[in-house]
Amino acid sequence: MTGWPEGLERLLTTDPRDVGCDAARAVLHVYVELLAAGIDAAEHYPGVASHLAACDACAEAADGLLAAVQDEGLHGGPQPG
Repeated sequence: MTGWPEGLERLLTTDPRDVGCDAARAVLHVYVELLAAGIDAAEHYPGVASHLAACDACAEAADGLLAAVQDEGLHGGPQPG
């Protein structure tokens, strides 16, 4: 830590591979399907992996989507509401 405010610190240390929220969300379903299949999604989408490491909101969305995909797989498909 440099002593700078947290937001400035985060901005200045952003990974240049970070694709940003819009691009990450556009392929998040694919990224999560790879994870659920046991495939190294970060190898295929390094910019998304970088973004998820830096963005709590997108990481939370990915975690929720992964939980839903895994739950669907355990129960053999979508469950009635």
